[in-house]
Amino acid sequence: MKRRTTIFFAMIVLMLASSKPAAAQNRYIVQTTGGLSSVLNLCNLLGCQVQGSLDGQVNKTFLVTSSNNLLVSLVNGTVNLVESLLGIVSIEADNLLPLPMPSLTSIPSGLYDTASVNYYGAVVWHGYAAQPAAQIIRLQDAQNGFGISGKGIVALIDTGVDPNHPVLRPVLLQGYDFTRNQPGASEWLDVSGLQSYNSQGNENAVFVQQSSAAVLDQSSAAVLDGSPYVAFGHGTMTSGLVHLVAPGAKILPLKAFSSNGTGNLSNIIAALYYAVQHNANVVNMSFDLSYSSPALSQAISYANNAGVVLVAAAGNENTSARVYPAAMNGYVVGIASTTDWDSRSSFSNYGSSDVWIAAPGESIISTYPGGTYGSESGTSFSSPLVAGTVALMLSAKQSGFNQSQAAKALANAQVLTPDLNHGRLNVYQAVSAWVNSSSSTSGSSSCLLLCL
Repeated sequence: MKRRTTIFFAMIVLMLASSKPAAAQNRYIVQTTGGLSSVLNLCNLLGCQVQGSLDGQVNKTFLVTSSNNLLVSLVNGTVNLVESLLGIVSIEADNLLPLPMPSLTSIPSGLYDTASVNYYGAVVWHGYAAQPAAQIIRLQDAQNGFGISGKGIVALIDTGVDPNHPVLRPVLLQGYDFTRNQPGASEWLDVSGLQSYNSQGNENAVFVQQSSAAVLDQSSAAVLDGSPYVAFGHGTMTSGLVHLVAPGAKILPLKAFSSNGTGNLSNIIAALYYAVQHNANVVNMSFDLSYSSPALSQAISYANNAGVVLVAAAGNENTSARVYPAAMNGYVVGIASTTDWDSRSSFSNYGSSDVWIAAPGESIISTYPGGTYGSESGTSFSSPLVAGTVALMLSAKQSGFNQSQAAKALANAQVLTPDLNHGRLNVYQAVSAWVNSSSSTSGSSSCLLLCL
């Protein structure tokens, strides 16, 4: 061990001599079996700084920054040597890549249907409660037929939420803002230039999957297409869709993205651990990455083993290529988008690698910041319909379920084309399958290769 350690230090000296300072602080996600001390030792050698833990009390995943390029070399292939000496399992750049977003397909007539109706104790627009998507998935049949309205906690890793929206406020938990490292998850903090709408007052980036335009009201007076706030309202809309399906469930907003649709991978990972450690039953992830991340995979395995059900958008690139986390079959339920005529949306990813089932995702109507409603298209808005269905299933039976049991029930869908795997979400059939199943949650999903 002494010889290997000497060789390692010699390599570090050579790397320090040959490395050139980077223009800015580079960010890295480090996984270890040795806890904080092993990462501190790594940074003592390489001149990096530990910014903090990403996984709470688990103490195995950390964010570090560095102004030199030494960690790049480790990312590119020498991590095995570091692992043998310090217990480091993986080092990956906190890279966040841009992903394309589809356009709003059309402005639905429901945005003109502003008649007030009572929806489980909240006054909502009729166009929201009775929109085509709700009818297609047989939402009311399931709610009325089984006498259920959902329960538990649904966490949404997204752009945050309008905490004062009158429809959502009664069911919102405080949540957390990982972009600012503070409690709360208000979308309004990002958009000082849009304060008039609020009655209440990096070059590498992961983009949330959404439309490029958000219609703020029924008259289409304000559209955010092309503005720096292209994702403003995204989290409020996904939250509103969970609430539409499961109005009895609590919503835990976790802000990992900014209003421009970008977010750090490290914030996504931290949000996933936070959701598990704050008793979430379901997590909705309306984003995707084109590559597999070791740290994200481990966080998903952690959630699975805690009995949390994970739902993710399959992406809007019109491809069957794998995107993550939707492609993590057996650990995540990937959701494609369909039209109101039960065909695959032209923008939606497809194929069994990414898709477990599909759900309507075109011209979907949901809550929007400022106490109003908006309409957008994308797999981002298909996914929360399924996450809400899981919360609805939770209220239909005394026993809980794990990822595989929930996925099995959801697979009782309306069969469409093979590229949509099990088909389009049918809430009534999913709830019925769960109610009639012989359930047992004595063991949650196994770790398999995702565990450290």
